[in-house]
Amino acid sequence: MTLPKIISTHSFRGGTGKSNTTANVAVLLAREGYRVGVIDTDIQSPGIHLVFQADEASFGRCLNDYLWGRCAIEEAAYDVSVKCLGPAGSGGDRPKLYLIPSSLRSGEIARVLREGYDVGRLNDGLQALVQRLALDYLFIDTHPGVNEETLLSLAVSDVLVLIVRPDKQDLQGTAVTVELARRLGVPELFLVVNKVAPGTDLAALREQIGRLFGADVEALMPLSTEMVRLGSHDLFCNRYPDHPLTQELGKIVARLRR
Repeated sequence: MTLPKIISTHSFRGGTGKSNTTANVAVLLAREGYRVGVIDTDIQSPGIHLVFQADEASFGRCLNDYLWGRCAIEEAAYDVSVKCLGPAGSGGDRPKLYLIPSSLRSGEIARVLREGYDVGRLNDGLQALVQRLALDYLFIDTHPGVNEETLLSLAVSDVLVLIVRPDKQDLQGTAVTVELARRLGVPELFLVVNKVAPGTDLAALREQIGRLFGADVEALMPLSTEMVRLGSHDLFCNRYPDHPLTQELGKIVARLRR
């Protein structure tokens, strides 16, 4: 790969498994030797750091500090390579996995809700992260639904990964996001269907959703009791490397490497 990619992972509604999917795909890519960053722009309800087993108390800085002008964006980036990749992340320049978390402090969240923030500054920060950390991939874990931050993320992304459940409300809302992405000229878009019930006709589901949105369905991830038990406390791909769900995550990785 010659150029870095900025990838937005998005869902129209919460509870689709967007953050877990983002975190696990990022880890699988980093294991292949890439330099990967994950930024949590779900400032109103952050949480992807929990999947990485990162303790907020250990954060000196976070995305909020950058947005309020308190630090450079790279000062809010934490190297979680050793924790998440094991020995593969313990030496040399590659691979690397960085997490840029948002704050869980109630005062910081309230300020965002009350005052908003400069989305132009966020855009500058995304570009600076790619350059200053020499990233191959930067994942933006977005806030569900459509707001100003969502539009910015779509506008600056090379790839949009839409996570959707086989649920009528999800499908209807996702259609709005697909239309926006196409109007904004996002270069590449594909879908991931999550929480597919046992016994589902996978070929028929893939064909139905692909036809509905006019886009590729890259992965059909099964509803997993192991994922439910894990409860976002760890990385699924590390705990269950041979699980069918991890195999579907690998299909997303393969698509992003093209």
